[in-house]
Amino acid sequence: MNGKKIQIWISDYVLAGYGTGAIMAVPAHDSRDFAFARHFGLDIVQVVVPPNENPSNPYEWAESIDAKEGYMINSGFLNGLSVKEAIAKAKDYVAENQIGHVKVNFRLRDAIFSRQRYWGEPFPVYYKDDMPYMLDESKLPLELPEVDKFLPTENGEPPLGRAHHWQTTEGYPLELNTMPGFAGSSAYYLRYMDPKNDQTLVSYEANQYWRNVDLYIGGTEHATGHLIYSRFWNKFLFDLELICEDEPFKKLINQGMIQGRSNFVYRIKDSNTFVSYNLKNQYEITPIHVDVNIVSNDILDIDKFKNWNPEYQTADFILEDGKYHCGWAVEKMSKSMYNVVNPDDIVDKYGADTLRLYEMFLGPIEQSKPWDTNGIDGVYRFLKKLWSLFYKDNQLLITLDEPTSEELKLLHKTIKKITFDIENFSYNTSVSAFMICVNELFTLKCSKKSILEPLVILLAPFAPHLAEEFYHILGHFESVCDAKFPVCNETFLIENSVKYPISFNGKVRFILELQSNMNKDAIERIALENEQTIKYLAGTQPKKVIVVPGKIVNIVF
Repeated sequence: MNGKKIQIWISDYVLAGYGTGAIMAVPAHDSRDFAFARHFGLDIVQVVVPPNENPSNPYEWAESIDAKEGYMINSGFLNGLSVKEAIAKAKDYVAENQIGHVKVNFRLRDAIFSRQRYWGEPFPVYYKDDMPYMLDESKLPLELPEVDKFLPTENGEPPLGRAHHWQTTEGYPLELNTMPGFAGSSAYYLRYMDPKNDQTLVSYEANQYWRNVDLYIGGTEHATGHLIYSRFWNKFLFDLELICEDEPFKKLINQGMIQGRSNFVYRIKDSNTFVSYNLKNQYEITPIHVDVNIVSNDILDIDKFKNWNPEYQTADFILEDGKYHCGWAVEKMSKSMYNVVNPDDIVDKYGADTLRLYEMFLGPIEQSKPWDTNGIDGVYRFLKKLWSLFYKDNQLLITLDEPTSEELKLLHKTIKKITFDIENFSYNTSVSAFMICVNELFTLKCSKKSILEPLVILLAPFAPHLAEEFYHILGHFESVCDAKFPVCNETFLIENSVKYPISFNGKVRFILELQSNMNKDAIERIALENEQTIKYLAGTQPKKVIVVPGKIVNIVF
């Protein structure tokens, strides 16, 4: 740009995965360029001065200054500009002087698009003189051929190598690899809009009606493999004006992975004896992963352990209090670590609703969390307590009595909380809210239909099987899924009284419950006249009384 010659060096020092081609080295501001220039004695010219610093001699530096912000020096017409301004001006200069043109490059994550197996969309590619060509659109769709088996050929070709006449009508061989599973699935949300259209993926009219997906929930690994291509191809089709939305999904939630909670047994070296967890430090031991399905609350079922592996049928055990205690660790759920939990076993023991609720109770949907069977008992006890509001000693307890204001307040507080949590995908706090509500109803001995019926409808998305049962017990013949979802009535949540912490010099001494509509003067008078206040003041006159209505009373003396 300024006519000055620069030296050209050829080297493979650039990171292998970065790409190929020429790079412009700026040794003063890149650590790899700096090391290269120092080694070969090349010029190092400072071109960016970081904010609040002065220019310095690069040859005195111990390392480069990787400045992304600051102002330009030694840069001709860019001198004095900020880095951001200099980039923009350099682009304009290149275009105006017809040195080149401005272009945005995108780097798409390589998800290994080609597969050497049978299942998957075949590539519409054929080979002529060892050069690839695309099939004409009139030859599409290219469908998978019949093969005798879905294994590679004897000489190592993919399964499509087994197909007879896998070639064009002119006799040119077709590609033997297939596309991956996420190839077709990256566009299936568009195909759902117009599934019977035999002319195109989706008509523009159908796409205008459906537009984009309201909500997509998928795991993080799913997002990097599948959804990145959905978005890439959606934008490609949008640029061609074949669809009407620039983005495929309005909202995307990546749910966290369920991690495994592994268990360990401890084998004493050179023996077939296993020592319990708290005694293992007395021996030289080898930790061994054990199947978590034969462990309950970290206690090993010794008989099942012996049957689990023939090698352990003659094993001996050093126990604690007559039990073998296992160690544990949170790891990725994997068959090799024997920490994969069979949901059928959980359902058989606790029921499907307990499993559903516990999965939600583990933590926020977007966080990875460890599966811990030990905690499932709490959810199971909650559902049993809910059942006890309906039955006691096999006798139905449901009454048609009018609910009290306290019961209505509790119900509508729960409705408000659950409604908010569902809309914000906060299912773990929803389960907590149900537990609090049921505990309080149990304390109030409330088995009133007017309270339990909306609560059951509220519970239906979380525990559908029990909710369906309860709904029929309450006298309904239709499904709870057809019931109208409860709506919070804010009037039941209005507080008639407020509990005021009464503080003396900032330290809370007691609680005083007063009417919520009291003014500051009345609150102050009642607080000062209270016998506990008189005791704490012990004849001392207060210097100041601070009253925050609905919050606190602080007496300063």
